[in-house]
Amino acid sequence: MAQTMNTHVSDVRPRNGFDRLFGLEKHEYLAVAWSFIYFFCILSSYYMLRPVRETMSAENGALNVPYLFSSTFVVMLLAAPVFGWVSSRYPRKQFLPWVYAFFSANLLFFWAGFTYAIENDIDYLWLGRTFFIWLSIFNLFVVSVFWSFMADIYTREQGRRLFGLISAGGSTGALAGPFATRLLVSEIGFHNILLISAALLFFGVYCISRLRTWVIAEHGDDPDVSIASSRPLGGSAIDGIRQALKSRYLFSMVVVSIIASLLGTALYMFMADFVGSSDMTTNERVETFSLIDGTTNVLSLIGQLFLVNRSVRRFGVGMTLAILPVVSLLGLMLLAINPAFIVVAVLTAVRRGIGFGFSKPTHDMLYSVVTPSEKYKAKNFIETAVYRSGDLIGSWLIKFIWAIGISGISIVMLPFGVFWVLLALWLGRDYTRRDRLEPVADSAR
Repeated sequence: MAQTMNTHVSDVRPRNGFDRLFGLEKHEYLAVAWSFIYFFCILSSYYMLRPVRETMSAENGALNVPYLFSSTFVVMLLAAPVFGWVSSRYPRKQFLPWVYAFFSANLLFFWAGFTYAIENDIDYLWLGRTFFIWLSIFNLFVVSVFWSFMADIYTREQGRRLFGLISAGGSTGALAGPFATRLLVSEIGFHNILLISAALLFFGVYCISRLRTWVIAEHGDDPDVSIASSRPLGGSAIDGIRQALKSRYLFSMVVVSIIASLLGTALYMFMADFVGSSDMTTNERVETFSLIDGTTNVLSLIGQLFLVNRSVRRFGVGMTLAILPVVSLLGLMLLAINPAFIVVAVLTAVRRGIGFGFSKPTHDMLYSVVTPSEKYKAKNFIETAVYRSGDLIGSWLIKFIWAIGISGISIVMLPFGVFWVLLALWLGRDYTRRDRLEPVADSAR
């Protein structure tokens, strides 16, 4: 695959400024454009809904967050083997569109439920809790599947050049989503936002079909090595669990995922406590979370478009992965000194901006040196069930020590941040070692 995608006669031409700025080659333009639009649709869909989810959480109170995360984790444990079973028995070209069509249909059911409750003046507390759990699962599955797809159709070298630009498609959508919600929620109500979100998500299915066409054109001589293959991945429904626990490389990603989620959960509960104790209305809370999300995604877009690919080339994968844990450590120290709402809000936006702008595209590069089965099964398990286990552990730990306050909790989190830095550097070194070996993952495609 690497040779097919990198030795195009049409690419033998002078590189223009656009090529050099974004690291593109001529034959990649169409695929990157559709990948950009695809990720735009997914994250704009999600970020239109995220402020609604955060509002449902805040209205339940910070100390009820552990119960929501526990329920999410249980549902995630049930869903992960189902995804493993589907991916084992059906070709990628079939089950990828199914994922998005399924979640689009779910949104229509939630829209009908919220609409009925509002029009009949019925309390929707439990429907809101169900929506919180569902959206927490939705986010991880659709994004994980997207990046599995990207790692499947692009080579390692292309990933290092292109994943930042493709990630910017998501950040552009993540900017448009909160903006649209803030603009529309007071006019049409939060429940009607779900219809727009469903339409965007369903358009992602069309993007998959266009990318599949491009892959077929790239691999017309051997389609069975690509996403166009009619062969399922094979194996069992729990392969992802075994792969993640057996490989030291993948297991390190498991630990990183748990720590990242743990620290993120601490900030999440701090924010829920501040907002939940305020006297804002539901729509005002939705607008507040939309503002934070919008700020986050401006930072993400800058990082993805202009910084992450340069950071990876100059400093390597490990150093780039270490940026987020270092910033998290500094933020926790600041919170320990000054546990104020503005500090929590700014740290949340900056930390998530760096996470999406640097860590996420770099982390997804790590999967370019594993097998196709690990790209879908192990990656999905790590980024869904494992990630939510971090939410579960973090929320109950923070609930247990809540009495020591934000300053005390921040101090307790510091050792986890230090370990995260060390693991990030080790993952970078092991990625480099694997990349220098025989390119099994690329040939396996």
